[in-house]
Amino acid sequence: MAVLVAGGTAAYFTWWDSDDSGSAQLTVRYRTDAQARTGTAKPWLEVINDSKKTVSLGDVTLRYYFTADDGAAYGANCVQTSVGCSNITQKIGATTGKAANADHYLEIGFTQGAGKLAPGGTSQAIGLQLYRLDGKELNQANDRSFDAKVTHYAPSKLVTAYHRGALVWGEEPGGGTPGPGRGTSDAAPAGVVFDNFHYSGADDPALAANGWRARTEGGGPGIPSTWSADGVSFPSEASARGGQALQLRVTSDGTEEGTKQAELQSTRPDFFTGTIAARVYFSDKPTSGRTGDHLNESFFAISPKDKSNNYSELDYEYMPNGGWGASGPRIDTTSWRSGSGKPEDRVTRFQNQSLQGWHTMMITAMNGTVTYSVDGRELFSHDDKKYFPRERMGVHFSAWLVDLPFKGPRTWDMKVNWLYYQADRAVPLADVQKAVDGFYAGGTNYVNTLPKS
Repeated sequence: MAVLVAGGTAAYFTWWDSDDSGSAQLTVRYRTDAQARTGTAKPWLEVINDSKKTVSLGDVTLRYYFTADDGAAYGANCVQTSVGCSNITQKIGATTGKAANADHYLEIGFTQGAGKLAPGGTSQAIGLQLYRLDGKELNQANDRSFDAKVTHYAPSKLVTAYHRGALVWGEEPGGGTPGPGRGTSDAAPAGVVFDNFHYSGADDPALAANGWRARTEGGGPGIPSTWSADGVSFPSEASARGGQALQLRVTSDGTEEGTKQAELQSTRPDFFTGTIAARVYFSDKPTSGRTGDHLNESFFAISPKDKSNNYSELDYEYMPNGGWGASGPRIDTTSWRSGSGKPEDRVTRFQNQSLQGWHTMMITAMNGTVTYSVDGRELFSHDDKKYFPRERMGVHFSAWLVDLPFKGPRTWDMKVNWLYYQADRAVPLADVQKAVDGFYAGGTNYVNTLPKS
């Protein structure tokens, strides 16, 4: 067995020697609870080991075949599984040749962390979602692997299974669909969170299962009580790695009643010391309408309770047109020890510069020092332990308006490609990128290997 380590931090791949033992005998069972026409396809799969030997799920790959309606781009995610969605990989590929009702497939893989199946053992239910990135309804009637009548698990040879690259179950569609390679991505090391925001929408159950929610309650900052899930979406994005991104949309007509702000926030305080990184798209101009708004595009880690005795907050705030009397474009970096808003409860630095476009934003908190950097370039660092994190925080992405300086409709869009966190380590940008590259190459959309609290 040979091992390739990506960045020494997040992903590596395994190739089995040619003299290793032969292929396993597997059965794949399928069911669905979605109609032919639906917003999201919901295939549920189960793998059963019919061999007389133990089979590592890391050596198993499944393919679910479908037709891409109107040539649309598709996304997928894991919703539920006993082996943990962090141990499920997903890739969408095109079949070669002409196959009836199967010009694409959803390929499901397992990391070595998914464990093994004893003889006669089962993976149990693996709940999946398949959706169009443009948000339109899809038609499953012409999908090879779909069967609306199968609402309880039954063997399906229209889903194929491979063991170490060899077909061991099912019938490949005509026209040629070569089996997957023999390499499978292994489990991420401990203390890592990764998410590339491959979700179908703010109401996607996988979003909640992975510890996220769209903010809808009232309060500040910005225009009071204007937070809406309507502005949180996950559209196709050609400039994003993987072709999909989180989008935070702010809309306004210049009145409080006609304003909607957007925020995606953690529901679990998973983040403390170590390295937090995100690839973020900042907008200097509105997507539509007149420019000039005092827009705040934010990426920050924050305590779950405003009045915590150990309150901690680490902020990026980008204001393309400035705000509070200051000119823009401007990037503020601030570490807080209280939610009071008082100057003595923070240490901060601002710089006037444009950050239009995609940037990798990093916050490193280690050994009493907090460092903020953009694309590997340090913006601000402080070693005042008074403002060093004292408790676990959630990560939030937010787009909001400081005020409403004029009337008229306008739309602003902030985007996020991916989030990466390594606990208790200062990780250089190059190693962060290698780790992220490894996750994308392995088909991993979401990972969380932090200790269970």
